[in-house]
Amino acid sequence: MTNTSASPLQRQPLPEDAVALADHERYARQRLDDPAWAYFSGGAADEITLRANRSAWDGLTLQPRVLRSLAGGHTRTTLLGRTLAHPILLAPVAYQRLAHPDGERASAYAAAALGAGMVLSTQASTPLEEVAQVFLDDPGRGPLWFQLYLQHDREFTRALVQRAEAAGYEALVLTVDAPASGARDRERRAGFRLPPGMTAVNLAGLAPPPPLPQAADGPRLLCQGLVEHTPTWDDVQWLQSHTRLPVLLKGVLHPQDALQAAALGVAGLIVSNHGGRTLDTAPASAHALARIADALQGALPLLVDGGIRRGTDVLKALALGASAVLLGRPAVYGLATAGATGVAHVLRLLIDELEIAMALTGCATPAQASRALLEPARAASPHSPIHIANAMDSHL
Repeated sequence: MTNTSASPLQRQPLPEDAVALADHERYARQRLDDPAWAYFSGGAADEITLRANRSAWDGLTLQPRVLRSLAGGHTRTTLLGRTLAHPILLAPVAYQRLAHPDGERASAYAAAALGAGMVLSTQASTPLEEVAQVFLDDPGRGPLWFQLYLQHDREFTRALVQRAEAAGYEALVLTVDAPASGARDRERRAGFRLPPGMTAVNLAGLAPPPPLPQAADGPRLLCQGLVEHTPTWDDVQWLQSHTRLPVLLKGVLHPQDALQAAALGVAGLIVSNHGGRTLDTAPASAHALARIADALQGALPLLVDGGIRRGTDVLKALALGASAVLLGRPAVYGLATAGATGVAHVLRLLIDELEIAMALTGCATPAQASRALLEPARAASPHSPIHIANAMDSHL
């Protein structure tokens, strides 16, 4: 396991042959032991959704246009009233000090330096205040958001939200797709356990939930009662009433849930299947994005994660209706490869590839990305996001 003791931010050289995100994945595999690799790279059960996330982006065909003016072209976009240098944010990933001693601090430095947004996990291995201090110091930074799991102790949750507000976080991202952990076979086979000293430091002081009364001969509770305290739509409203920050929901895959979220006035949605780590055989995020974008018709800003590995994937996400994408595993692979330098390199590669893809498709700005960039549905595979969205229109 990588040494996780506290240390100053390290400067590490990049491997000379790291020219794509896949190269960082290869080097990360060399640097992480089997349990840590299983934790970061594995998915739920047979990992069908994990693989589908990637193949869904590959299955979309870009339709280039030629001789279009690219003068004044740029990657800037607007999200929650802010102008972003580009539509790429770092997704919330727990326990980043498993990948590198600098952990979330390194990710924050890299994201801020590259103008990327960052979403810090509730289960970060670095205090939220420390990450905010690192990130907010850079004038060219993107937005800083805090990902939240509602805890069984609502007073503790409220105090955690207040800490995030005081530290300068600009939005809350409520994860709603994990009332229980997925059956992560790869982690169990590898014997994954958090090493000594590795904790979700922002949850320090949270008491365990009280035991649920149950007669010896009574019915077995779902997941042994662990889901008794999971949030509902009422809790979304509770959170909105206890924060001044905009609230986004992460983990929405069904158009009807998206419409209900819009009716509650949330600030945005992150279309996500938790990186394939919760419900196996759930739809690929690209498939769900197309359906949700069609259902909402622009009522809410949409972001998407899951399987993003190339700048062409970012452009396809924009064409399907996303305002931005979130990058999870590739950033962790960069972190494991070369700390902050590795994360920055991953972001730089993706930004450069996005610019190339835009230029080669005749798309001068992110705002010009639309379904017209993608192969028409009638020529698409029956399993493509466009075909599925069109087929589902009558069932929304």
